Amino acid sequence: MDPIMALAGLGVGIVVGLTGMGGGALMTPVLVLLFGVHPVAAISSDLAASAIMKPFGGWVHARRGTVNWRLVGWLCAGSVPSAFAGALLLKSVGDDETVQNAVKIALGVALLLAVAGMLLKAWTTRRNGDGPPAAITVRPVPTLIVGVLGGLVVGLTSVGSGSLIIVALLALYPKLRANDLVGTDLVQAVPLVASAALGHALFGDLQLDIAGAVILGSIPGVLIGSRISSRAPGGLVRSALIIVLLASALKLFDVPTTAVGVITGLAVLVAIGIGIRPKRTTVPNDSILEDARR
Repeated sequence: MDPIMALAGLGVGIVVGLTGMGGGALMTPVLVLLFGVHPVAAISSDLAASAIMKPFGGWVHARRGTVNWRLVGWLCAGSVPSAFAGALLLKSVGDDETVQNAVKIALGVALLLAVAGMLLKAWTTRRNGDGPPAAITVRPVPTLIVGVLGGLVVGLTSVGSGSLIIVALLALYPKLRANDLVGTDLVQAVPLVASAALGHALFGDLQLDIAGAVILGSIPGVLIGSRISSRAPGGLVRSALIIVLLASALKLFDVPTTAVGVITGLAVLVAIGIGIRPKRTTVPNDSILEDARR
């Protein structure tokens, strides 16, 4: 078992626990680019590792109450069967480069749109304040469709159980808190990746030594990240989501690793700068008059 691969699993596990995404979008490219694993084997092994890793993160969020269970139910109703179908479809079409590139580009565009949306949400939150958590009205049919499409993409590429679903949830439920967004996504991803992993175990190229090394590092990583994200302020989780979304999108566009590091490093600095800058607060006129009387 490769200890370096286990260390990579630890890093990815922390990212997954903190943001709910990054498993396939980060781990699969790491296995292919750094360790020379065949793409289909990397997809299969990453899905098997995620199926074991994500329940630990979901359990932490469930205990903290940062999971919307109705959303989880409707997402899984669509994603579980379609993820299995995606694995079967990949077996049928083979490792077709055109199909893989088309999916990667579409997902990359979706991630960049999500970055723009989250930046807008962060700006409006700083301007207007966080306020109390808003009640979310679940929309069954659109949520079910998101599950079907997300499951199909995950079965084909191993990417999207976190990133693609989070993008769709942001679009459907913009008032969903960042902590609840991460917790809901982690829990719904458990049966999703389990279904896709089962499909790949039957039809794909699962390599247990690779999956075992990733699992060994990712389980403690996802526990660490989940404990942070379930307790952290919404702004911190949002910043982490933006940075991981940006890095994942750049890698999907095959941007060189050095450039990805520079761009995400600048994004981290910007996020830190925004985070330490004090918010402008407006004091109601009545409060000012009351203080003057005292």
